[in-house]
Amino acid sequence: MQDQPTYSQTHLSEKGLKTTLLGLVVSAVLAIMKALGGIFGNSYALIADSIESTIDIFSSAMLWLGLKWSAKPADKDHPYGHGKIEALLAVGISLALFTAAVLIIRQSIENIRTPHQAPAPFTLGILIVVIAIKELMYRYVLKTGVEMNSEVVKADAFHHRSDAITSVAAFIGISIGLLGGEGYEVADDWAALLAAGIIIINSYLILRPALGELLDENLDPELTIRVKNLAEQVPEVIKVEKCHIRKMGIMNYADLHIWVDKDLTVEKGHEVAHRVKGRIQTELPQFTGVLIHIEPGTPPT
Repeated sequence: MQDQPTYSQTHLSEKGLKTTLLGLVVSAVLAIMKALGGIFGNSYALIADSIESTIDIFSSAMLWLGLKWSAKPADKDHPYGHGKIEALLAVGISLALFTAAVLIIRQSIENIRTPHQAPAPFTLGILIVVIAIKELMYRYVLKTGVEMNSEVVKADAFHHRSDAITSVAAFIGISIGLLGGEGYEVADDWAALLAAGIIIINSYLILRPALGELLDENLDPELTIRVKNLAEQVPEVIKVEKCHIRKMGIMNYADLHIWVDKDLTVEKGHEVAHRVKGRIQTELPQFTGVLIHIEPGTPPT
């Protein structure tokens, strides 16, 4: 049996949209700050950091559109809703991060081969401000992503964390270049290379769960066990033979095969299925759909 959604997405979707819009504005302001600081302060690490923030702007805009789209109700052509767009966008964000890292690596190697002046001291002040703001954004967006159970919002949070990390790398590189004096100017470019490596790692961490969601992979075995236990707490359920869970945006769907007494009437079996469904959705309101197949069994003696 298939139930109707009992877990309203409206409030969570609106919160996700506001969080994303805030991140977009913050990333835009910081990207401009870092770009200007890098150009006038002669720091490619800061310019590389600006590139990463520019990718943040692009990905946040994609995320905003994705959240708007995924909030659309189910229709004839999309009976499970439009939540898969979130995972699809998380893949896009991951690829955008990887592309940015490749560009940074290419330019950093070019700069290492070419002698240049050390960065200006004021660039360190810019980076301190950037690191503080981005770390705060990471914590705020991640908290929202956990509340929404949204992989794409969590991915956006890690975007902010990766931006903070690249800024830390830039800070270290610029500091070494300034303190070391002549011959240490390339520390700025090595810092950009390190930042690119961190970006690649983060792109993988974003990509992995998104692909799992698109392929309906069992991403949370503990949640599956919990759903089975809840179903088996209904007295008439002999056992749960199968339990499959799929993620659709911020919501979950469960498919269960449950055993009940073979002598129960169809009406009674229907009642049992309703109780199982109600128990799961009461304890785990993120389950907007529960499909239950009844199997005949013999009660234990």
